[in-house]
Amino acid sequence: MLEASPKKPVKRWLLIAAGLVALVVSILVAITLGSADISLVNIRDIVTNHAGLTDIPVRRSEDAIVWEDRLPRSLVGAACGTGLSLCGLLLQSLLRNPLADPYILGVSSGASTGAVAIGMLGLGGGVLGLSGGAFIGSIIAFIAVLVIAHFARGNTAAFILAGVASTQLFSALTSLMIFAFADSDEARGVMFWMLGSLEGVRWQQVYLALAVALIAVVICWAAARALDVLTFGEDMAGALGVNVTAVRISLLTLTALVTAGLVSVAGAIGFVGLVIPHIARLICGHRHALLVPFSAVFGAIFMVWVDALSRIFFSPTALPIGVGTAVVGVPVFIAILLKKKARG
Repeated sequence: MLEASPKKPVKRWLLIAAGLVALVVSILVAITLGSADISLVNIRDIVTNHAGLTDIPVRRSEDAIVWEDRLPRSLVGAACGTGLSLCGLLLQSLLRNPLADPYILGVSSGASTGAVAIGMLGLGGGVLGLSGGAFIGSIIAFIAVLVIAHFARGNTAAFILAGVASTQLFSALTSLMIFAFADSDEARGVMFWMLGSLEGVRWQQVYLALAVALIAVVICWAAARALDVLTFGEDMAGALGVNVTAVRISLLTLTALVTAGLVSVAGAIGFVGLVIPHIARLICGHRHALLVPFSAVFGAIFMVWVDALSRIFFSPTALPIGVGTAVVGVPVFIAILLKKKARG
């Protein structure tokens, strides 16, 4: 027993390192896939050219495909997979509800309402785009959930019910605006965004998504011990010195901000935050020191491959990423439920 404990951190870091290598390989392979075949050598040359390390002649068309399209969308997909997986993990732990996901707080519905208000009603005077409107709508929806939960005693059930109410309210507002003000082209564009899309992402959005994902990883890893304690219940956590209210509010706020930031970039992407934490628990157990990095890396890999496959199978028009995650996520989630039932 004394010899086993030093080995655990070593195994943890080896698993994390292997996951990071798998993520890098997945991104590189995903970039090669599409209507235009591009070799790994050319990808290496393009990336090192833009990094200022080399000056190797490459075709302009391949340079544009890699640097302006496939690499940004793969990085944003990885960032979204990381952030949404961690938000799902946080909510399932904080609310002690295995069905919790990043959108249970109404953030996604608020984002859709904000984006539609900007895109169709022209609110913001042209200063805000769809992403800006989506972010503001997400924050408004989260504030509404906090207010409702506060007046409903602020316990776990209150947060969940407030999220359901907020989701229904903002979904109704979105549907009303689309029905009343949208023409066919506007409705199609907004619906495509609401399904989740990595089409047309640019490097400014890459930097934003990566920064949001990195913040989520750092804070979640720092809160791993508190999350472990909270799994035993609020009374036990309080007895062990955890300020339950402060931890819950701060991490719920983090979840809302991370989800809002990612939704504003890529739209609503479902099932990642619901499914990935369950897969992580089946593989890693329930210690958050390992659950956090594994969920982050596996969520990123999952998103990169869903995007790559949706780009291949539905070429030349890529399937909205939210549809792809649902198509893959639903069967996986059902399989997890059946496996847990068989164990039980």
